[in-house]
Amino acid sequence: MKKIIVLFVSIAVSFSIQAKINSQAIHVEVKGEGDPILLIPGFTVPGNIWYPLVEKLESKYECHIVTLAGFGGKEPVEFPWLPKVNESLKAYILNNNLEKVTLIGHSLGGTVATWLATQEELDISQIILIDALPASGALMFPNFDPETLMYESSYNNQLLTLDDSMFEQTATAMSKNLSLKVSEQEKIKNWILETDRKTYVYGYTDYLKLDLREDLKKVSVPVNIIAASEPYGKEIVHQTYKNQYANMKDYNLIIAEESGHFIMLDKPDWFIEQTLLILSNQ
Repeated sequence: MKKIIVLFVSIAVSFSIQAKINSQAIHVEVKGEGDPILLIPGFTVPGNIWYPLVEKLESKYECHIVTLAGFGGKEPVEFPWLPKVNESLKAYILNNNLEKVTLIGHSLGGTVATWLATQEELDISQIILIDALPASGALMFPNFDPETLMYESSYNNQLLTLDDSMFEQTATAMSKNLSLKVSEQEKIKNWILETDRKTYVYGYTDYLKLDLREDLKKVSVPVNIIAASEPYGKEIVHQTYKNQYANMKDYNLIIAEESGHFIMLDKPDWFIEQTLLILSNQ
């Protein structure tokens, strides 16, 4: 009997591990009909952040709304997380025969959209980036070297071991830097708390390691960037984007004044108006 129990437990553990390995790196909801648009949210953010925009798009466009593994209650995947996300999105575009697809991405989602635009096999018509950089790590670390960013670090270990109360305090503090609206800060905080903790910690390491600055030379489609003016001000924002996108042949930079990082939450009507204008000019 003991052997049977041990065997059963072994099978159950094996099944659990295999299920996690086989879980999806991306989850996609499709709304509307017409030319395809793939919408990729930022770090910790579920795809439903795009719903207000999709309501304006779905009569003319087929909207593919992405939620990434580990976010919005979705199951996590094995690490490294971000390479799996990138390759899964690339495979999704190819497997669903999305032609002349527009990519819209916020923050991390914009970085991923930029990576997709460098892939020769994909038929991308344009990319719209919302407060997104090709190398966020280079902005945070003066002597940036992706190879030095490891999962095993004192900072990561501290985040992993924080109790729920302390982690909520951390999430609250972070949310205040991402939106100017108190009501939206609460929403952002809750998205952070809903995120799988390991994905939050190790996934962010993946994000900081990604450096696409050299790859920008491969982007040949129209690029529109909507950047937040706060908290640094327009002058610094212009200089930051000029430095980060120096290798991109051409792009149009639009500044969202009096807005934090979550432009679609701080200035929802203006954001939708700008996006529709960009799409109408394509």
